[in-house]
Parts: sequence; C-alpha cells; structure tokens
Amino acid sequence: MNTPPFTELGLPEPLLQAIESLGYEQPSAIQAQAIPVILQGLDVVGLSQTGSGKTAAFVLPALAKIDWKIRRPQVLILCPTRELAMQVCEEVHRLGSKIPKLHAVPVYGGAPIGRQFRALEEGAQLIVGTPGRLLDHMRRGSFNPAEINLTILDEADRMLDMGFREEMEELLAQLPQHRQTLFFSATMSRGVEALIRKFGKNPQTVQIEQKTLTVDSIEQRHYEVRERSKVEVLCRIIDLEDPRLAIVFCNTKKAVDECTEALLARGYSADRLHGDVTQQMRERVLQRFRESKIEILVATDVAARGIDIEEIDIVFNYDVPQDPEDYVHRIGRTGRAGRTGRAITFVFGRDQYRLQNIERTIRQKIPRHRVPSQEEVEDRRADALYDSIRDRLEAGSFQGHSSYLERLLDQGFSATDIAGAMFTMLREASSREGESIMEDKPQQQGEKPVRPDRDSQRSSSYAGEMAKLFINLGKTHGVTAKDFVGMFYREGQVPDGSLGHIKLFPRHTIVEVPEECVEKSLRALSKSKLRGKPFRVHRDKQA
Repeated sequence: MNTPPFTELGLPEPLLQAIESLGYEQPSAIQAQAIPVILQGLDVVGLSQTGSGKTAAFVLPALAKIDWKIRRPQVLILCPTRELAMQVCEEVHRLGSKIPKLHAVPVYGGAPIGRQFRALEEGAQLIVGTPGRLLDHMRRGSFNPAEINLTILDEADRMLDMGFREEMEELLAQLPQHRQTLFFSATMSRGVEALIRKFGKNPQTVQIEQKTLTVDSIEQRHYEVRERSKVEVLCRIIDLEDPRLAIVFCNTKKAVDECTEALLARGYSADRLHGDVTQQMRERVLQRFRESKIEILVATDVAARGIDIEEIDIVFNYDVPQDPEDYVHRIGRTGRAGRTGRAITFVFGRDQYRLQNIERTIRQKIPRHRVPSQEEVEDRRADALYDSIRDRLEAGSFQGHSSYLERLLDQGFSATDIAGAMFTMLREASSREGESIMEDKPQQQGEKPVRPDRDSQRSSSYAGEMAKLFINLGKTHGVTAKDFVGMFYREGQVPDGSLGHIKLFPRHTIVEVPEECVEKSLRALSKSKLRGKPFRVHRDKQA
C-alpha cells in the first residue's frame, strides 16, 4: 500500500518546509497512519518497533498543536532514558527548525538541575524528559503542568520494564484531565494495557505489521563506520568486492546527492535516483544501469521502487533505514533469479538500536566485519592486475609492441626491470588515492574493536576500559539482567548505553561498567535495594 505524501497529512507549512529541507520524501507507515489521527485530537496507541519513524510520527503533530504565542509548557514527552530524551529533543529541533519561536528542553537525571531550572524559567513550550526528573521539577514547582494539552509516552513498555510505573502514574495523575494522550510502544504488554485503561480516553490503535523477511541467498553483514568515513569505506569495499552492479541506499535526497558526487570525484561510474529526478531522467538512468554503463546507483527508497534488475551483486545501506521493512525491501534487490547476493550496512552510534530491531524482525544476526584497510585494497588491486596480465599472456593478445621491448633491452634494461616498471605504471594508473580514517587506528595499534555481544546481555558498544563489579544477588533471588540494567542506569550513575556484559550466576552477578564510573556507582548503590532485597556490591576480586 502506497503511503500519501507529507503534504496530504494536514501538517502546517513550517513543518512541511522543515521536512523538505531535511530531504525526507515520503512518510513511513506509522507516520502516515498516526499523524492525521493525532491532529484530530484523539488519543492514540501506536504499536511500532523502534526505528520505524515513530518519533516523527508524534513530534510533527505535537509541534503542529502548540500555540507559539504562549511561553508555557503545552506538550510533554516521557522517555525511559536520558539518551532517548536527548535524541527525541534533537528530533524536535530538527523538525521544528522553521518555527522561529520554538523553545523545547530536555529534562533528565544525571544532569545539573540548575541549568534545567533556567531553561524551564525561560518558557519552554515542549518538554522531553524522564519520569523521575520531571516529578522532581513538579514537586519543586519549576514545572507547572496546568496547560499541558498533549502528553506522549515514548517506549511505554520499556519505561515499565525499567521500574517507572509509580512515577509515571503519579505524573499522569497530576496532568490536566482534558489532555490528549499518546501511548507509543513496541509491544502491548499487560502493563501497557493497564496504563492505557487508566489514563487513555477511547484511544485509536495504529499498528504497523511486519510482513516480510529476508531470503537465505543474501549474505548480510555490517560495518561500524562514522559518518565522515562512509565514502572511503564504501570505496574500499567496492574495490575489494568488484561488483558488476551495486545499489547504494540513502535515507534522504541530500545524502544521495553528496554520496554520488563523492563517488564521481573518485572516478567511479555512478548516478543517482531520488524524488527530484524527472521521470524521463529516471528511465534514462535505469537503462544505463541495466546496460552496465553505470556500475553504482545511489538512491532513496521511494525512487528505487520498481527496480527489477537481476544482476545486482551488492546492496549497500549507506544509512540504516528507519523501518525494518524498508531494509527487507532494499536487500531484496540482490540475490534474485537463483543468484547469491550481498547486503552491507553501515552502522554507528544510535544506529545500533535500529540494527538490533532489524535483527529481531528478520530473526537472524547481521554479523559485524572489520573495516578493510588501505593495504588490503592495494593487495586486491595488485592481484587483479596480475590476473589480467596472466590472462592476456595465456591468450597471446600482446603482439605488436616487440620493437619497444627490443629497444629497452638494447639499452641494458633486463626483462625483470621492464616488467616491474610496467606493473608499477599500471598499478598507478588503476589505483585510487585513498584516505586515512578513524576506523583504521585500532587496526594499526593492534587493537580489536569492541563488538556489542547481545547474547551475553551486553547493552552497548562503549569502547573504553571496563571494570567488573560483583553483586551478591543472582538467579535464585529472582533477579534478571533487565533489573540490573535499570538499576545501574537509574541509580548507579552510569551513562545510558555504556553498560557491558551482565552475567547472572545462581547466587551472584557480574556487571561490567566503565572504569571511570566505578567509584561513584559503588557510592550510589551502597544503600540500594533490588526487587526489595538489600545487596553488597564491590569490585570483582577474580577480575
């Protein structure tokens, strides 16, 4: 089912201008279904996985409903973690970039409360925060909820899992009764249902179903690549894999343009497809791609619809798609007609959450590979050059240049010297001048990049030095890894996303935390309880 464009969803012009400037062409399924209902003023239950574009699905109508003449809180967004609150607030500012009087602030624990006091005093119309810190501000009188007309619970299931039920209920009970409430969640658990029954008003359910999975003929892998290194890594992989045809998928028109220009500047045969490309030009580009006159096609999801070319060897996810279903559609462009295909995804930072969601959707791991070095690329070029010369010699297709060879021999050069010089010239003519990137450094120093180990309950890709803490509670005490994650992030003063492995044993648990957080975590947890049980925590003596 084709989704309508943003212009048909009822959004005001400043928001449409921001969407256009960001390069988004078409709303995701959750955005297309949820935005019109929210704009009508109805309560909504949005069931959609993380990474499906749900943030914009509630941020855009929230911004549309704010009265910018009033400098008081009108919209409240609740998030389970500091990291998510920051991420959502960043999205608010991106999507509200064309609204001159926008004042939105993030409010969360672990940050100086004085700075938040000042931000709230300046008159924030939209507040994004964690339940505990928001309650703190409400009790201190720095947050007055009297004019909140829209409340959004982002990742409601996760907030309940982390033990925020009491804070959420206390907070929601003090908000105006006439408010509109949105519940966004990946799953409809009993806790979420109870919350909706208590605080929702006949909410409309918007649910995005996952329809398709990937096929076995596609080899999938991912690389951890910073934004500024993407072009170089893309070029290295293309040089190593030497695909006949490849598609590079980007999330925005701007990214498509920048990537295409970078590839052309490096000597690759590439062209682009996105919403600004005319139908006539689109057909011309696709025809040239089918005829292999273009080796690399850079495109957005919308522009790539309808491409049916069997010989595509590799699909690159230059940007991780927002929706797991888009990932499935993208990589389905390769591995057709009984052929094997490859799908390569570039991931960094918060993209890990989208990747994990994709893995859950397709029910398989997408293994991480090490970024190839410049030396590997040069070795591959040398091998290709050797194979090319050997094939020509075996075919006997080197006649007509014997006079030049004889003249060089007469001048005292040996056959080995002449062949060496020719190899060097050919390598220089065919080589691409690469650049050093941050991803090269661990390999040069003999270090192994940290890989998040989700099977062992590792919750982040924090790459600093880790320390092991011993807690005398284990499986027999009825605790879970989720309990420790929530406790360390909420009470243990550990930055969101930085916990390492959590290993549960029958009567104790080992938790990895950043070395720099050990002392403050030990102090913060010295009198804490977990599931009502007191415990001891100290450095693991076996570490």
